[in-house]
Amino acid sequence: MTTETALLESKTLRCGVLDRTDVLDRVKTLSLLPDGLHVTTAMVATYFQVGVKTIRSLVLDHRAELEASGYRVLAGTQLSSFKELSGMQSHTASLALFPRRAVLNVAMLLRDSEVARQVRVYLLNAEYAARTQPVENPARKAPVALDDHIDERITNILGKTVVPLFNTLIASSGEQRRELIELRQDIENVERKLCWHHQRVRSLEEEAPRDQLRATISAMTWQAFEHHVAELLRRDGCTNVVVRQARTDRGIDVTARTADGRTVGVQCKNRTGRSSVPSADMQKFAGAARAVHRVDIALFVATCTFSHEAQAIADLSGVVTVNRDESEAWSAGVHLKALR
Repeated sequence: MTTETALLESKTLRCGVLDRTDVLDRVKTLSLLPDGLHVTTAMVATYFQVGVKTIRSLVLDHRAELEASGYRVLAGTQLSSFKELSGMQSHTASLALFPRRAVLNVAMLLRDSEVARQVRVYLLNAEYAARTQPVENPARKAPVALDDHIDERITNILGKTVVPLFNTLIASSGEQRRELIELRQDIENVERKLCWHHQRVRSLEEEAPRDQLRATISAMTWQAFEHHVAELLRRDGCTNVVVRQARTDRGIDVTARTADGRTVGVQCKNRTGRSSVPSADMQKFAGAARAVHRVDIALFVATCTFSHEAQAIADLSGVVTVNRDESEAWSAGVHLKALR
């Protein structure tokens, strides 16, 4: 089992568990801004019961890592747009924002906080339980070549035997600690490359079925596509899935609830032949999802790409975009990460 010390020392381990933001609320309630997605530096400090200077110092030391997990500083037009979309009242010239992933990242870096330590304990326990729980895959498995079996066995050995062994050695080592950490990172890089290779081989084998799937989705009417997305939500464990299909849907085509109780609002756009979703459509959906329906997860699923302006608005307002390639992968059996 991964130790708390290893988590504090290894960026790779931290990146691997950033999606487990549910552990934050198990320790104490994380108060959010009116947009329901972000917190400020002061709010992070309050949550971890430390000073604002401590959080700012942590950001200074680990800014690149925190930015990768969603931390950003808004100013100018970006800040104005955020205030307008979220309804937040602020007179500052700039505003630092932490999404839940970045707050969890802080918990894995902050040493002098009892709250952060409790979050790490919950996180490690949850991750250990997830890894030791047997997983069933109901999907039909395609024939796998001998090389794929070898890749899977090596990856399994590296991930479940070698890396945990290094974690134990690091936790109990003295002067060799740095060398062990560097060696463990090299092994984790090998594990990631093997996973990438395995996925690449599988993707090449599945190109023909993917073309058939694309043609099937393209042939759907907009009503059929909404029902298709609803079935995907059910497959991924969502309940209370409702396809609205009414003039009074107020920008939400499908509503649902995740297995852990979060509300979901979905906008579906089956636009075969169109190059991208425009910013106006994204603005309308972002406003409906956040200001009218106030859903926890806002999904915009499209059979095309998103314009740069639309994607920027989605990133700013916390909308999860699912473009053509992602919706096809979702349809092919890949579980949507936002619903986990």
